[in-house]
Amino acid sequence: MSSPHPATSNNEAIEAWNGVLFDRFVQSREVVVEGLGAHGEAALRANPPVPGDRVVDIGCGFGDTARRLAALVGPDGEVLGIDAARRFVETAREEAEEAGVANVRFEVGDPEQGLDGEFDMAFSRFGTMFFANPVAALRNVRGALVPGGRLCMVVWRRKLDNDWLHRAEVTVERFVTEPDQTDEPTCGPGPFAMADADTTSGMLTSAGFEDISLRRCDLDYRLGADLDEAIEIATALGPAGEVIRLAGQDAERVRPQIEAALREALAEFEAPAGVIAPSSTWIVTATAP
Repeated sequence: MSSPHPATSNNEAIEAWNGVLFDRFVQSREVVVEGLGAHGEAALRANPPVPGDRVVDIGCGFGDTARRLAALVGPDGEVLGIDAARRFVETAREEAEEAGVANVRFEVGDPEQGLDGEFDMAFSRFGTMFFANPVAALRNVRGALVPGGRLCMVVWRRKLDNDWLHRAEVTVERFVTEPDQTDEPTCGPGPFAMADADTTSGMLTSAGFEDISLRRCDLDYRLGADLDEAIEIATALGPAGEVIRLAGQDAERVRPQIEAALREALAEFEAPAGVIAPSSTWIVTATAP
């Protein structure tokens, strides 16, 4: 593979998430899930499912949000966690079984290719920004909701509103940039694909949703226990990590310089409790007619 797949296919992103990105998320799981989970909890507090609801968790990852949803809907409800990356689904299944959560199940699935079922609610914590064709995917999600069914998804706001992510990316790009062609699979459109409120509202309108709302959510995000961990995660995941991964040996040759520059760039976020920076998301809600 020397060039990207067509924009209508998620195959390349699935390859990345099922391979190297899964491995890196496992390595940094505790810190990453803590940070992402805080935004997910804020969304669920504002938009909880009703006991007895049937809920689909889109881009379920390790399944922690699906298990949380299962607790909220109670024994009369049920949750389906779907993720396009098989390894995430396998881990989610194993951990749900170990935890004895009976009202949740997991499947490998890509909403762009279709979504079967009748759900009262669709939830996603940072799982919708990587769709190659978001309108088609969201249309399939809307089609799987009962009339009046609700969508709630958490997506990153602008890079400038998440300076820690943006600063790390800009710092890395002082040394290397993404190549025009690469044999490595990319992660898809990227974490900021739904950062613009008007763009995201337009996607949802085109997908047939109504009552669209975007609510800003600002929370502190712990980047790591110390600068060493924060740099390790920044160079493995997120926009900066993606640039380094795709640049390959060009990045490895200057890794010491990159890490030194990142230490300087992220130093102002260092605090007694760890490396902590402001983060900002949209809690997006919409209704199926």
